[in-house]
Amino acid sequence: MGRAYQNKKLSIAKTSDAKAKVYSKYGREIYVCAKSGGVEPDGNLALRTLIDKAKKDQVPSHVIDKALEKAKGSGGEDYSTARYEGYGPGSSMVIVECLTDNPNRTFGDVRLCFTKTKCKIGTPGSVGHMFDHSAIFVFSGDDEDTVLEALIMADVDVTDIECEDDMTTVFAPHTEYNKAKQALIDTLGNDKGEFEFEVDEIQFIPQNTHPVTGDDAIMFETFLDMLTDLDDVQNVYHNADLN
Repeated sequence: MGRAYQNKKLSIAKTSDAKAKVYSKYGREIYVCAKSGGVEPDGNLALRTLIDKAKKDQVPSHVIDKALEKAKGSGGEDYSTARYEGYGPGSSMVIVECLTDNPNRTFGDVRLCFTKTKCKIGTPGSVGHMFDHSAIFVFSGDDEDTVLEALIMADVDVTDIECEDDMTTVFAPHTEYNKAKQALIDTLGNDKGEFEFEVDEIQFIPQNTHPVTGDDAIMFETFLDMLTDLDDVQNVYHNADLN
């Protein structure tokens, strides 16, 4: 079906300032994940996944270790999640996910990105109903029957499975993430319980894409740059087709 999911791997930028922002975002997310679910990756599947992603994106070990050590303490920042929705350039739809220790500041910063690019921030749910909140797993191989059987046996509510160019993509509701991932590892992993995912994410997938061209496309790129420059912004999802 060719669903328009976004491979959100954070590319390491050339400038040291941009690298620092990437490291900071990972460090914050690792800290929050470890604080809420435990600092041992073996007992916290979400944390293990996050650390693996950080390593793939060349985040230094000392950044990861510092976040874990910080999570072991009784103090530290009190971060909360925040999600903002609205309309971007060219009538595109946008969802912005944040981790913040100051929701008022974060809302003001995100709203400024919208207003400076002549966009409109909306109320919760204003565009979210046009996205599917999905767990996505992409890995090598094309044995759809084996994958489907493993997920059904694990009582996973599979949304879709696609096989193309010797790659398999599994879509499931975001609430099924841990169960689906464990089923895939148990079935396809090696004797050490390890398995390599090309994509291992929970994302908002647009139900339909929307073409954004010309000056709107240029403005959209500016809009995305402004959002991703904010320390509190972790992920940005949209339905814009810039091709």
